[in-house]
Amino acid sequence: MDKNFKKILLSVLIYSIAMGFLEAIIVVYLRDIYYPQGFKFPLMIIPDSTLRVEILREFCTLVMLVSIAVIAGKNKLEMFSYFLFSFAVWDLAYYVGLKLILNWPSSFFTWDILFLIPIPWIGPVLAPVISSVFMIILSLLFLFINRKNDNFKIITTEWILIFSGAVIIFISFIWNYAEIIISNNLLKNIFSLKQSVFIKISQKYIPRDFHWELFSLGIFSICFSIFLILKRYGLILKKD
Repeated sequence: MDKNFKKILLSVLIYSIAMGFLEAIIVVYLRDIYYPQGFKFPLMIIPDSTLRVEILREFCTLVMLVSIAVIAGKNKLEMFSYFLFSFAVWDLAYYVGLKLILNWPSSFFTWDILFLIPIPWIGPVLAPVISSVFMIILSLLFLFINRKNDNFKIITTEWILIFSGAVIIFISFIWNYAEIIISNNLLKNIFSLKQSVFIKISQKYIPRDFHWELFSLGIFSICFSIFLILKRYGLILKKD
């Protein structure tokens, strides 16, 4: 492994950890304002202006993570890999930050709101932690093989498995709120940032079940793609 690669990877790691802790600090302030008794469902209604700022903040976070990936990567595959890596490290550092500052979550099965774009993503903390671990594994696999093999590429079947797994995991995160939207015929108004029927329903909604089966299917799809990549490049031990 060349020194330049180590330096770049370490820099992305440090940057992502710092971003994760910064995110945690911002959430500490938000919880002091809207959840002084501690964060829990149902969600509090926040002013339209604050909701817009929150969505803008999330968008800016994605832009920053994409930007560092573009700077770090020397080709599209490396850029994609560094984005996965930085996103995952950022997410894990965020939860570490909240645990150190607020002693939250109380367990890996504590429910959290993960993202707001395009609709709220929710799930037990364990789910995004597992996702982040697999994103780190996948990104490092791409980066290390790419450094050792100039002809390294991901074939169509592997890409399909990776993106199918990601989409399935995404669906598992938005499933609960998607049900609210569909069952109440709110598709036309959901992208309005004004307080709506959706927000009023959300104020009373307490999640009970997470679709672990769906989530696991997404993880399995990604694991299978990793297996195929390792096998194709002879990185899995073969029996004589």
